[in-house]
Amino acid sequence: MTEGGIAKALEIWSLQTILDSSIILGIVALGLTIIRRYFSSLRNKLTLRVSIEMWDVGTILLADVALAVVVIIGYLVLNPDIMADIKIAIPFVPIATILFAIALVLRLFHNGHNASSPNFLRSVWLMFAANIINVVGFSLVMEAPSSSYLSEHPSPFWIFLKTQLRSSSNLGLSQTTFLVCFPILLAVFAWGFWSAIREVRRVAEDRA
Repeated sequence: MTEGGIAKALEIWSLQTILDSSIILGIVALGLTIIRRYFSSLRNKLTLRVSIEMWDVGTILLADVALAVVVIIGYLVLNPDIMADIKIAIPFVPIATILFAIALVLRLFHNGHNASSPNFLRSVWLMFAANIINVVGFSLVMEAPSSSYLSEHPSPFWIFLKTQLRSSSNLGLSQTTFLVCFPILLAVFAWGFWSAIREVRRVAEDRA
């Protein structure tokens, strides 16, 4: 293998590993969000006020950082070049990225951290749906039985999933998925930016 071939193989392996890790991180973000009772039980063991406040902020921050990383990686791989190089479950992963992005905006700018707020539950359900979509895509499409296995145990079901719903195998569906999902993701980013600007203005008005 040439030096260029090795570099390309390393690039593909790195991108695939990052994407696979982000799917797991999405599950972690949901878990950190829904185990509030567990966090509360641990919080009761703290005695110093400073440590309690740091605990409250830290538990929220961990979930938000994990969610933000998932969205960033989802955006990273949602482009025609990378979609042609690595196996991405389409349209599963791009749709999940959009749902994660909406959940992040709700949490950051629309009172989604407050358990009594409707947007908290909305963000939880969005993350739950996104994780289900990712898990189905990862388990059935991205990690379908290998070609060597299918050569000895032919299965139209698995062959269809591997050839039609993987971005690297079906460039037509990849392009369609990109053309539909990418503008939606940009719209969510724009919504998040506008929400952030509105928050900045509100804070400035309150201080005035």
